[in-house]
Amino acid sequence: MKLKNAITDIRGIEVGHAQNEEALTGCTVILCRKGAVAGVDVRGGAPGTRETDLLNPINLVEKVHAIVLAGGSAFGLDAASGVMRYLEEKKIGFNTGAARVPIVPSAILYDLNLGRADVRPDSAMGALAAASARGLTASDPPAEGNVGAGAGASVGKMFGAALAMKSGLGTASMDVGGGVIVGAIVAVNAWGDVVDPKTNEIIAGLRSGKVGPLRVGKKNQFADTLAMMKSPIGRGVLGFASRGNTVIGAVATNARLTKAQATKVAQMAQDGIARAIRPAHTMLDGDTIFALSTGAKKADVSIIGAFAAEVMADAILRAVKMANSAGGVPGLGEI
Repeated sequence: MKLKNAITDIRGIEVGHAQNEEALTGCTVILCRKGAVAGVDVRGGAPGTRETDLLNPINLVEKVHAIVLAGGSAFGLDAASGVMRYLEEKKIGFNTGAARVPIVPSAILYDLNLGRADVRPDSAMGALAAASARGLTASDPPAEGNVGAGAGASVGKMFGAALAMKSGLGTASMDVGGGVIVGAIVAVNAWGDVVDPKTNEIIAGLRSGKVGPLRVGKKNQFADTLAMMKSPIGRGVLGFASRGNTVIGAVATNARLTKAQATKVAQMAQDGIARAIRPAHTMLDGDTIFALSTGAKKADVSIIGAFAAEVMADAILRAVKMANSAGGVPGLGEI
């Protein structure tokens, strides 16, 4: 089977988006109708999450039925309730005897400063995204760029939106041998810059330009967030730097994993963020990655984790390459 370079190359994984293009916010739903063993790793200093404690390997529930990635800051966690309602109507969920309770962990990013702060993903938007979800049999892979949770995403925000760049949502996959597939999907709303790990070059991030009377970086070059953090002007703004950040995503595989192994894969997938975003996991980010296992293929967990990091980095690059200018913030094509 020829892969479409998307997380939906994994059987049992479906993706749906919903967004408000005027408000520049939205949500992305990763559906696992038959359930998927899941783990999570929260690495950033400012996360916004729901049901992540449930994924601890010592806790009861083994499988989730969806993951929700949403904008809207903490308000966006409401989108998960719409996904729960959709799944309940489909009679999907953890059987408690009295009712089936869909297990829907969620993570959010902050996009209130780019579009409209008074419009956020809600229950209705979550249900709409779930209803639009499509999987392996769909003719086209999931949309990327300014869609779903990536609708209001941006990167390179040391000086706020003035010198930032538009980012979005990306997905990628690869066959790691023996028919074992690993995929990733990610909404990139990082404080730092996006770097191509193969060339070590910044491809999106803090632009050079003027902030008040001061010039940041050299003309026609990226300012380089790491370099600016060492400069007097950079050190001066760190305490007031934008807190509207966070990279949120998921990796999935058709390999058979235990809950503890899925947690390890989520941890290793965070290395993809560290390779493609500089700096990563700051106190100004809330970087959160989920891991899903839907299949029965045999594979070493270290192999799955190693390539989960690779596809996560690939998905991050696609998130900025596919993003269009919006909200006065230029995309890569415009740059």
